[in-house]
Amino acid sequence: MARAQATRAPHSSGRPQPHLTVVGGGFAGLTAAITAAEAGARVTLYESHHTLGGRARTADEEYRTNEGPHALYNGGPHWTWLKQRGLIGDLAPIPPMEGTRLRLHHHGALRRMPPLAMLRLLRRAPEQAPVDVDFATWAGALVGEEGARAAAHYSAVALFHHDPGSLSARFVHTRLRRAAKLPPEAHYPVGGWGAVIDRMAAMAWNLGVRVETLARVDDVTEFADRGPVVVATSLDAARRLLGDDTLRWESGRTALVDVALRTRRGDLFALSDLDATGWVERFTAQDRTLAPAGEQLIQAQIPIGPEESKADGVARAEYLLDLGFRDWRERVTWRRAAVANGRTGALDRPGTTWRDRPSVNRGEGVYLAGDQVAAPGLLSEVSFNSAIEAVTLALTSRGGFGGLGGSNDTDDTGAHTRTGSHTQADSRAPAHAHAAADAKAGAGAEAGAEADGKDVAGRSSDGKPAPWIDLKSA
Repeated sequence: MARAQATRAPHSSGRPQPHLTVVGGGFAGLTAAITAAEAGARVTLYESHHTLGGRARTADEEYRTNEGPHALYNGGPHWTWLKQRGLIGDLAPIPPMEGTRLRLHHHGALRRMPPLAMLRLLRRAPEQAPVDVDFATWAGALVGEEGARAAAHYSAVALFHHDPGSLSARFVHTRLRRAAKLPPEAHYPVGGWGAVIDRMAAMAWNLGVRVETLARVDDVTEFADRGPVVVATSLDAARRLLGDDTLRWESGRTALVDVALRTRRGDLFALSDLDATGWVERFTAQDRTLAPAGEQLIQAQIPIGPEESKADGVARAEYLLDLGFRDWRERVTWRRAAVANGRTGALDRPGTTWRDRPSVNRGEGVYLAGDQVAAPGLLSEVSFNSAIEAVTLALTSRGGFGGLGGSNDTDDTGAHTRTGSHTQADSRAPAHAHAAADAKAGAGAEAGAEADGKDVAGRSSDGKPAPWIDLKSA
C-alpha cells in the first residue's frame, strides 16, 4: 500500500512564512491546504463539522456509505496529484465476472448492449459537440431522437440531472464519453472516499497545517490581516458567507437510495436506466469492506425534476431494484434515502461553459474552490482544479503574498505564457496545476479537462512541471 509523502518547500529564515486561511475541510479545502503548505505557507483550515471530508465523507459505521456513489476518474489531473503523494491507497478492482453483470434498461427490458445509435454517437469527439446547442437537438440530428435520449439518460451517471438532453451538447457529450470509456476511468479506493480523505488529512497534518474542526466561520474579514482566504464550501454556503448573491449556478437534484441486502448469487453489478435517468450499483462487488460479511451494499442515484418528490425518486429506484435484484425486499437488512439538492456539481446550459460560472478570484484576497465554480473537469476534478487555481492566485498575486516574477496568463489553447512583469492571472483561466503537479500531470490534466480547447497545463514557464510554488526563493 502506498504511503502518503509530505514534501514542504525549503524555508529561508530571512523571509517570514505567509499565511493562508482555508474555510471548508472537504476535498477542495484539503487540496488547497496541502498545496499551500507544500509551497511553504502557513495554513489554517476551519471545518464546521466534527470530521473532515464534506461530501467526500464516508460513514464510519457498519455500512460505509458516501453521500451518493463516489468514484475516482483516472483521466483527471487529481488522479496524478493524489497518486504522486501516495494518497489514493489500495484500489478495489472490479472482478471480471462482475463486469459482465452490467445491464441497460431500455424499452422496458434489461439488455447487455446499448442501442446502436448510442454507439455511433460515442464515436464523435467531444469537440465536435457545440456549446450553444442542447444535447438532445445536436445528438438527435446525428443519430435520431431515440438514440439521443438513451445516450442522454446514460450520461446522468456523471450529471445527476433529470433531463441531460436540455444541457449544453459539449458539456454532456464530454461526460458521456468519459462515463462510457473502456476500460473504465472510474476507480474505487478501498474503504470509500473517506480513506482518501483520511490520508489527505494526515498529510496536511504532517505539513504543519493547523486544522480546527467544529469551527464555524461567519465572517472572513476577521482573517484579512493574516493573508488570503480560500473559501472551499458549497456555493450556497459561500454565497451566505460572503454576502454575494451572484454566487449561483445550476446543479442537480437527486434521490439517493442506499440498501443493504443479504448476499444472493445472480445479483447485477450495475444497472443503467436508458428509458429514464437512474443508476443502481452494487458497490460491494469490488469492495467487500463496505458491508458486513454475507451482505451487499447497493447505492442508487435517481435524478428528479423540480416537481418530483423524494418518494418519486425512491419509487423509481425500487423499480430498478425489482428488475436487477430478485427478491431484494425479503433480503433487506438496512436502508436509507435522502435527496441531494444542489450538491452534485455544476451543470452548463447551452451557450455556457465552465468559464461562465462564478470566478475563483472574488477580489480583496478571497478565492473560491468547489465543484460549481469556474474550473474545468468532471465532478470532483472541478473541486481539485479550482483549489489549485485558488492557491496559485493567492500565492502569486500582488494582493496575496507577492509575485513570482511573471504572469500566469493563458493563450486561447489553455497553455501558459509568461511575461516579464507581473500581472494577476485572469480569474476565469483554467485551474493551472503548476502549483502542485508532477511530470505526469500535464498528460492527466489534458485527458481530464473540458473538451473546449482548454486544459490544465501543469507546467512552469520553462515547460517543466513545477512541484510547488517556492515562496522563499521568489
